[in-house]
Amino acid sequence: MTKKRSRRRRIVRWTLGIVGGLLVAAIVGILVYSQVGVMAAEPEPLAAVRADERIAITDDSAAIVLAPAGASETGAGLVFIPGAKVDPWAYASILLGLVTDDGLTVVITKPWLNLAFFDLRPLSTFTDLAPGVGLWMVGGHSLGGVKACQLASDADALVLFASYCANDLSASGLPVLSLSGSEDGLSTPQKIADARHLLPADATMVEIPGASHASFGDYGPQPGDGTPTATDAEVEAVVIEQVGTLASALTR
Repeated sequence: MTKKRSRRRRIVRWTLGIVGGLLVAAIVGILVYSQVGVMAAEPEPLAAVRADERIAITDDSAAIVLAPAGASETGAGLVFIPGAKVDPWAYASILLGLVTDDGLTVVITKPWLNLAFFDLRPLSTFTDLAPGVGLWMVGGHSLGGVKACQLASDADALVLFASYCANDLSASGLPVLSLSGSEDGLSTPQKIADARHLLPADATMVEIPGASHASFGDYGPQPGDGTPTATDAEVEAVVIEQVGTLASALTR
């Protein structure tokens, strides 16, 4: 009887050791994956943002805050969540016009492990960085858009950039804007269409001709993506017009 108990204990210890080893290996693997191959912001667009005297930049540990310099704020803002393993600064240039032209405050989050999926912080973590803003849109690119959908119940509107929801917001009554690209090889037009039923019936769906997945940020080509035919300026113009129109509707 004693031998049987001893063997059972050894089996339990071995099993726990194996499970623990696999868990440690998985954690290490995730940490390594999250840090390798991060797509950096292209230097020229980023330099132009940092040199622009029309905006005030705050580089916080949780996020980058781009706010209108002076007294041109509208009281509306956008919390923007980057795509997987993309430098948050890579989105500063395409979103710049929302600050300079529309008076919005833009908060670009810094996801844990460079992956929004693992970021458990609530929306208030980022909106609290701009306490003067009363109306908030939440949005994101690619995986960041999926995360934005999960935080949308705490926002006044949702903006998807080459992304789609995994949770059902069809009955939320939330204003939604979906911006996608005709040449996107990752969040393809078909994937956008297949997830359309998860958005409210009156969601605004805008497919930008010639835009690819990487057209929504300045970080260079992305594996698996299509070939863009639209210029960065053309894509940025649509983004600023569409998001600006949504923000204006919220503040009326």
